[in-house]
Amino acid sequence: MFRSLLLLLLAICSSALSAQTNDFYDDAPQSSLNMNTLTVKGEIEKAYTVDFSSLPLRQVIAKEASYTITAGKFIGAYQYEGYSLYDILDRAILAKKNSADYPPIIDLYVEIVNAKGDKVVLSWGEIYYPVNRHQIIIASKVRRIVPSKTKELWPLPVNSKLVVVSDLYTERNIDSPVSITIKSADVAYKIEKDMPDMYAPIVSLTNMGSRNSISDNSLLAPTTVYNTVFYGRGKGIHSTTPFQGVMLKDFLKNDLKINPEMLRTGILVFAGADGYRGVFTLSEVFNRNDQAELLLVPQKDVIGAGAFQLFPAMDFFSDRAIKCLSDIRYIKIE
Repeated sequence: MFRSLLLLLLAICSSALSAQTNDFYDDAPQSSLNMNTLTVKGEIEKAYTVDFSSLPLRQVIAKEASYTITAGKFIGAYQYEGYSLYDILDRAILAKKNSADYPPIIDLYVEIVNAKGDKVVLSWGEIYYPVNRHQIIIASKVRRIVPSKTKELWPLPVNSKLVVVSDLYTERNIDSPVSITIKSADVAYKIEKDMPDMYAPIVSLTNMGSRNSISDNSLLAPTTVYNTVFYGRGKGIHSTTPFQGVMLKDFLKNDLKINPEMLRTGILVFAGADGYRGVFTLSEVFNRNDQAELLLVPQKDVIGAGAFQLFPAMDFFSDRAIKCLSDIRYIKIE
């Protein structure tokens, strides 16, 4: 009888083991989240209500933590399933209010508001230009990623949720989103295409701290090197030459004293001497968990590119690599 019982226990264990997979992220039960009606509006030809039934489901994993001055406060680790903003906005026909003066789409951003009126901001670039797509979703399902030894159960969300996977501190992961509004940055720069011998010796710092500008004589020692295949959406391959410079978050950390609200609703507009400009959110610059940083690259005496150029390591395309940088402008979206 003892032998029979032992064989039965071995069979049960064998069965349990055979049900396991190499996926660490699907071991806990999955729960459905309460979904809200979601509308898309703003600088598009026609506002619409999102038909989730027509969209593919995407899965992401996220470690969530809130921001503090000294360190983050851990919330939990989760696998989310839901609908990518990439897919949700894919059929929106843009109608930029500034398109006559500035047709490029890299100055666009979106405001997402939830049922309580909380607002967060995402740049168009972080939705449509990243190397890793579909990493920003409206979650409709969730499961915990439970530690195998402690078995600790994190608080389980109950409502639909915006999940931004690349954020270190997940201040933008608001629940119950109800509207997405597409906007272009409300700034004006003089557009001057094909400038001869373009060069910007001074970069203005607008709406920041005590520094008003930086110059090509600034002591800016390159500290980070990114090897890259530099490829544009329009012109294709530019080069495979490495970029080296300083992480912009380190260079600006004394000019912008970051807080949770800035991570949710702050943007930076970067403009070149010819008026070409792009938008990044503050979270893109100061709050990454993937080490794909935005570099400020010194290009002293390089006509057509200097004295400073941006290099966005997080982007597949080179379109937001603003050259001959002339202005960095902080804007808090109200």
